[in-house]
Amino acid sequence: MFEGLFALIIIFVAYVVYQAVNEHQEVPKEEAPKLKAREAVQNAIVPQPLTESVKPPKKPSTIKPTPLKKSIPKDDVSKEANKTNAKKGLLNPITGEVATTYNNYRFTKRWIKEALVTEGLLEKVYKNNELNADTEADIKVALAKLEVIDKYKPS
Repeated sequence: MFEGLFALIIIFVAYVVYQAVNEHQEVPKEEAPKLKAREAVQNAIVPQPLTESVKPPKKPSTIKPTPLKKSIPKDDVSKEANKTNAKKGLLNPITGEVATTYNNYRFTKRWIKEALVTEGLLEKVYKNNELNADTEADIKVALAKLEVIDKYKPS
């Protein structure tokens, strides 16, 4: 019985020490300005509530139905199909491979990471343990810039 009580006391003491250590960890001085900047950006992104009241139209009977569109000739159908079927993604100029999923940097193909560095959009290829909110924001901006470069656009 005393062994069981002793084990419970040891577990409780370990829990108290764990909580005390985690409670006193502070944010490093370097990250404090970044946190303030991130909060400012998040506040700017959040839409403000509307202050004006929206009034319904006075005469709902004056709304006219829209006419139906005419049918499209067959030649125009094939042109529109080609526009909508255009490949989206990034083209590997060396192998011709088109990557369509590269939203998560951790699972992005290696050649895309290297292309970001060779184009000068990022300073290095980041490891998974080096990723934080700021670097991921920089990576998303760099990916958007890489999509614009003609060399990486799929045909």
